[in-house]
Amino acid sequence: LGNFSGRTRSAVSVREGQGVVLMCSPPLHSPEIIYSWVFNEFPSFVAEDSRRFISQETGNLYISKVQTSDVGSYICLVKNTVTNARVLSPPTPLTLRNDGVMGEYEPKIEVHFPYTVTAARGTTVRMECFALGNPVPTISWRKVNGHNPSKARLRKSQAVLEIPNVQLEDSGMYECKAENSRGRNVFRGQLQVYTYPHWVEKLNDTQLDSGDQLRWECKATGKPRPTYRWLKNGVPLWPQSRIEMINGVLMIHSVNVSDAGMYQCLAENKYGTIYASAELKILASAPTFPLNQMRKTIIVTKGQEVVIECKPQASPKPTITWKKGDKVLRENKRITILPHGNLRILNASKSDEGRYLCQGVNVFGSAEIIASVSVKEPTRIELTPKKIELTVGESIVLSCKALHDSTLDVTFYWTHNGQPIDFEKEGGHFESIKAQASSADLMIRNILLMHAGRYGCRVQTAADTVSDETELLVRGPPGPPGVVIVEEITDTTATLSWSPGADNHSPISLYNLQARSPFSLGWQTVKTVPDLISGDMESAMAVELNPWVEYEFRVVATNKIGTGDPSAPSRVIRTNEAVPKTPPANVSGRSGRRHELVIAWEPVSEEFQSGEGFGYIVAFRPNGTRGWKEKMVTSSDASKFIYRDESVPPLTPFEVKVGVYNNKGDGPFSPIVVICSAEGEPTAAPIDVKATSLSVSEILVAWKHIKESLGRPQGFEVDYWKDMQQEEAAEKVKTEGNESSILLTGLEGNTLYHLTVRAYNAAGYGPPSTAVHAATKKSPPSQAPGNIMWIQDGSHVSLGWEPVRPLANESDVMGYKVLFRQEGQSNSQVIETQKTSAVVLLPDVGVYIIEVCAVSEGGDGTASPQIRVPSFSGGKVTSAQSTLHVLSASSSSVTLFLALMVPSTSW
Repeated sequence: LGNFSGRTRSAVSVREGQGVVLMCSPPLHSPEIIYSWVFNEFPSFVAEDSRRFISQETGNLYISKVQTSDVGSYICLVKNTVTNARVLSPPTPLTLRNDGVMGEYEPKIEVHFPYTVTAARGTTVRMECFALGNPVPTISWRKVNGHNPSKARLRKSQAVLEIPNVQLEDSGMYECKAENSRGRNVFRGQLQVYTYPHWVEKLNDTQLDSGDQLRWECKATGKPRPTYRWLKNGVPLWPQSRIEMINGVLMIHSVNVSDAGMYQCLAENKYGTIYASAELKILASAPTFPLNQMRKTIIVTKGQEVVIECKPQASPKPTITWKKGDKVLRENKRITILPHGNLRILNASKSDEGRYLCQGVNVFGSAEIIASVSVKEPTRIELTPKKIELTVGESIVLSCKALHDSTLDVTFYWTHNGQPIDFEKEGGHFESIKAQASSADLMIRNILLMHAGRYGCRVQTAADTVSDETELLVRGPPGPPGVVIVEEITDTTATLSWSPGADNHSPISLYNLQARSPFSLGWQTVKTVPDLISGDMESAMAVELNPWVEYEFRVVATNKIGTGDPSAPSRVIRTNEAVPKTPPANVSGRSGRRHELVIAWEPVSEEFQSGEGFGYIVAFRPNGTRGWKEKMVTSSDASKFIYRDESVPPLTPFEVKVGVYNNKGDGPFSPIVVICSAEGEPTAAPIDVKATSLSVSEILVAWKHIKESLGRPQGFEVDYWKDMQQEEAAEKVKTEGNESSILLTGLEGNTLYHLTVRAYNAAGYGPPSTAVHAATKKSPPSQAPGNIMWIQDGSHVSLGWEPVRPLANESDVMGYKVLFRQEGQSNSQVIETQKTSAVVLLPDVGVYIIEVCAVSEGGDGTASPQIRVPSFSGGKVTSAQSTLHVLSASSSSVTLFLALMVPSTSW
């Protein structure tokens, strides 16, 4: 994109109302550029409308009618569409003259498209048309002798007609009309749409024998219609004595090796050229035979057709001659040399046996092949039995015998309904048995319905193949009946129809009707009318169904062989609603609060609710009275009703019955039962409540309860909480029956607890007792007995240890426990002592494990490390030498221990 000339542009002076054209005069550029105009200063651009137009063809700014607001400086800005570079022209001043205002005048078209517009098919065409005039002219477009294309769009206040994806049918004369109140002006131009050449038919590589004729044709479309030229190996090809070129057709007569090469067809019009290429190969060779045709031996049977192949590869095509033995073979009605060289012999006989020679000859040489023909007796086959009828589960042997030429080997093949039998995949039902060289048997075991059909035996020799078939008919249980249709439905019946299934060659004797619902355990046989459905019937009625239940139905057929598979289920259908007939079961009383009558029952299953809006009617009356009081319970899942009356004394007997209803009406009531009103919750609090601390984590709670005639307790609840907690945070533990004490476990040591006790039954809780208090014991000593020493004398073990000194927050030591057990056992024996020594008698032979722990009010303390002591003599005292054992003992401790445990005369 070059720069504008720097020369100052002269001012343009016009009268108000007059039209004006401001020239852009763009610099040199490549490729296309986009034009716009700046008014006074950048970036204030001139807005295009019906009065102002910027031509993208000339770049000029057109103002159809100048107004006072148009006075100013105008700068043409051009932009390169590729680089986006922009340059500005020198300013052009626009001023108004002082000699008056321009009067009205008719439109003058200043911008218009060429008289002939050419465009390639598929591109977008833009045609401009703008006029000066006062008043401002209106622009309109039309296609002469036709309608504007529907895809055409008007741009820039109709000054531009745009036709996207232009096609040949868009060609024609277009008219632009500018008009105002003073007149009009018209411009017409021709739109011509052209197309590049496009191939309709191309060339293909071709291979010809020397002397053949070549004909190649290439076709192309385009507008203008393309012309054709030919090249051979890149050089123009011209007509000659053997070469013709007419309208894209190239013909070469009697081709030879010199004609081989790469050919090109050129289709061109003034807008473009396209190429199509193909290679021509010329073959020139002496005859040769492929290996698969060399020295063949052909074996046929009498009466067959014999075809001996003779197809030598050669160029040009060779001449074929046949000989039998040394004599040239002459054609007759039975013997024919086919057009491609093969020899055909019809109705072969022994006289046709012998050696046949085929020779192919052309200008480049010759070649020959030899074939031997042998004619054998035809093979015959016998398959027995010819037609069989069997029942499912039976077995059969098919026998196939072949009568054949003794010089030929035979192979047997078995088929079922035309398909080869795969003996590996048939589940052991089929077995092929080769009895002799000329016979074979097929064993079919445990026959199924699917095994019915045609069984074929095919015998194959080197000369011929023959086959025979037999028909196997299998009788079995019936197939599934056809689609089951529900013809009519009531509240307890369904009329069904079906189509019979295959009887499998045994007449159907009866049908069985089955139903399934969401409440049944699978398919169940239903009662029908008639009771027995004979095999010739195709409809029946299912009876004694439950109302308002969704059912599916199916039919099962039976013949004398057995019962077949069921039909596909019918569509799901719901029986009609009806008044319920099933009352609730097990009507009884339940515990409740004082003045309550609690009536309970087993809800009626949805299967027997018989319709929507199902509920219960609870009827009751005091024993010995006449009128019933009835209450409705609308929930179908309800199983209890509570009647409360402050005037009803506890344990008042009532007669009670519970009925059912739905939207169709009221059903029956259950049998009358006698139920007593509730006796109520306990009214007295337990007395003499005592809490005794037993250990660091246990408190024993005991109480007494005053017997009541009503509100008898079913058990007691103990609430307990720590001294620093609120009663609402209490933990709870329950007893059942008449127990009067409970041991609380898992408590915190050295902690004060508050406790209350109250009775309860099904009606609720009684009042709590007065709170009592108890503190758990301090924790047992955490220190284990230390410096354990022992002397073993036979089965006696004398132990000694240092005393345990508890911490301030631990219980005082009350004594010690020595625990000992034989290794491998879980139960320990215990010796208690208040001293820091003890003697243990080991009763049996073996290894003993001994531990020592302190005993305190808070429980047993931490045990000492285990010591392992062997015992060799059981309870017998021996004179073996004693040995002193020390576990982490100081010398002073040892001395003290010896002084305590052993007399001075012994050490």
